[in-house]
Amino acid sequence: MTKAYDPNNIFARILRGEIPNKTVLETAHSLAFHDISPQAPVHVLVIPKGAYVDFAEFAARAPAEELVDFHRACAQVCDMLGLTGPEGYRAITNAGSHGMQEVPHYHLHILGGRVLGRLVSPD
Repeated sequence: MTKAYDPNNIFARILRGEIPNKTVLETAHSLAFHDISPQAPVHVLVIPKGAYVDFAEFAARAPAEELVDFHRACAQVCDMLGLTGPEGYRAITNAGSHGMQEVPHYHLHILGGRVLGRLVSPD
């Protein structure tokens, strides 16, 4: 089931320049910026410039050049922020209500700079 994309979501507004951001990297198809409510010493969001609701839609519909650009932008951000060493980082994407997705525009969280703990707690 395809979800409807909301062109007025906060990330779409950031992409249109209506809302400022602290840009880390901008490429032809992607934008990376610092999260306004960081959950780790390093917390950057990477978003495609195209209108995709979640990872599944992006992976299924994005043209190859967007897919490659996005993933290479993510790698470049990790390198720029010093996260590619042995301590590592975490990359997270959320989808839908069960995944706790807050903004209906596909985005990848890149977090690092400290031990992050368990990703999911057992119930």
